[in-house]
Amino acid sequence: MSGDGSQGDTTQSNGVKNHRSALPAAMFSRNNASMWSVLKKCIGMELSKITMPVIFNEPLSFLQRLTEYMEHTYLIQKANASQDSIHRMKSVAAFAVSAVASQWERTGKPFNPLLGETYELLREDLGFRWISEQVSHHPPVSAFHAEGIKNDFMFHGSIYPKLKFWGKSVEAEPRGIITLELPNHNEAYTWTNPTCCVHNIIMGQLWIEQYGNVEIINHKTGERCCLTFKSCGMFGKELHKVEGYILDKSKKKVCALYGKWTECLYSVDPATFDAHRKSDIKRSDRKGSTQSNNADEEPDEMPPPETETVQVIPGSELIWRISPRPDNSGKYYAFTSFALQLNELDAEMERVLPQTDCRLRPDIRALESGHIDVASAEKNRLEEKQRMARKNRSQTNEEWKIRFEMWFHQGSSPHTKAPDWLYNGSYWNRNYSQLPDIY
Repeated sequence: MSGDGSQGDTTQSNGVKNHRSALPAAMFSRNNASMWSVLKKCIGMELSKITMPVIFNEPLSFLQRLTEYMEHTYLIQKANASQDSIHRMKSVAAFAVSAVASQWERTGKPFNPLLGETYELLREDLGFRWISEQVSHHPPVSAFHAEGIKNDFMFHGSIYPKLKFWGKSVEAEPRGIITLELPNHNEAYTWTNPTCCVHNIIMGQLWIEQYGNVEIINHKTGERCCLTFKSCGMFGKELHKVEGYILDKSKKKVCALYGKWTECLYSVDPATFDAHRKSDIKRSDRKGSTQSNNADEEPDEMPPPETETVQVIPGSELIWRISPRPDNSGKYYAFTSFALQLNELDAEMERVLPQTDCRLRPDIRALESGHIDVASAEKNRLEEKQRMARKNRSQTNEEWKIRFEMWFHQGSSPHTKAPDWLYNGSYWNRNYSQLPDIY
């Protein structure tokens, strides 16, 4: 395949798909674009309702961005292969941490999906297939369902993040439960993602942090993994760090986990971890007492510090390490190798895709190809078409789910009883005759 990322033949002579390693065009510089002119009237507002210039986008829909959960699918397969529930929880925890790893340095905004937009990804090489759909526009809700090719797992949920602008940063608060089911073990795990924050969006160096508590529950055994994604802190010493414990059903610590969501995750005996952390705190206190504390500096105003890699505690086990990004990542929106492949479109794929698949969105396609004026015009056209469609539906009092076949329906999670969107199981039948014209 050519190095320019063209959408030509992607199959090798042995029949194995050869995924692309570049995009058709490099990203545009945002140096001369003023986000402040757009956001200065939006402080405290929900950003999904704000129209953003296409220069601030990356050439992926949010539905495609969600699919990056699956980059480290091998961790699910590793959990499946273990006969020990604590070992399975370690792998599931690593999968949950790895799911946000691709967000590091990804400062472009994915395109908001249109109501009824879908995305499929069939990766036999990685052992899964995925379908997602934008099931609601106000509020925006994205539902997804992935399953193992060997029927060895199901991974599903519905996501409706709340994006808010706070003057110097944009915060994405996670909403929605994520569920992983392992039928071979009759287990279901649920959790929510941490909060993501992009700093210095007005001026200075953009940087991202994840923070908050994530609790992973094994609903069969009662075991839990309680992780804390650390906020940066005043001097950046906690940046990217994640740590926590696996607890048995009696809430006894049986394992400690630590690492960085941008890099790796280790496990170690909890007593060893606690002793290491106490000595680390004492060293930090001694060091801090000799430094002046400039409390006038807020984390938003500081560029991300050059932090040391994770200090490995003796006796630790490596559970997960991130794959290196391609050398051309900075040229292509800081995409991982997996992300570079998400908008691939070849003739064979185009013949079977439904007309709602976001690979067919003209604005995303144009931005990926470097035609920013076309992308902007198409983005405006699609948003206006969506507004008119919604207006027509309200006038005729027709419900979306009545007019068009949907791949998900509203219900409740069988594990948490919380409201959820559940997959109806029919997408891969390839009956797409009643789908809407959204592009």
